[in-house]
Amino acid sequence: QVQLVESGGGLVQPGGSLRLSCAASGSIFSINGMGWYRQAPGKQRELVATITSGGSTNYAVSVKGRFTISRDSAKNTVYLQMNSLRPEDTAVYYCNAGRKGRPFNPYWGQGTQVTVSS
Repeated sequence: QVQLVESGGGLVQPGGSLRLSCAASGSIFSINGMGWYRQAPGKQRELVATITSGGSTNYAVSVKGRFTISRDSAKNTVYLQMNSLRPEDTAVYYCNAGRKGRPFNPYWGQGTQVTVSS
């Protein structure tokens, strides 16, 4: 079993920045990659950014150039640096971890709220 705990969300003004953290614990050896997803009110969950076990990254077009995903393997933690935040970035952000051997059954965190408003 793997547990994912997100932190770092909150209220920020447009143009501001936040850094989200996702700490993984448990059977870390079973993780083959991690990422961030988000879900805004009334919308389905969407991909924000991912990072593979090899360090490759990819981003949603809407956040490319503004958000950066990174990891600290020693701390079993993944980060999402969010700059130039916009009101449309408002959502619950969820950490995701891929499972070795079970690619269609990833682990999910509980989510952290990000609100971008003046």
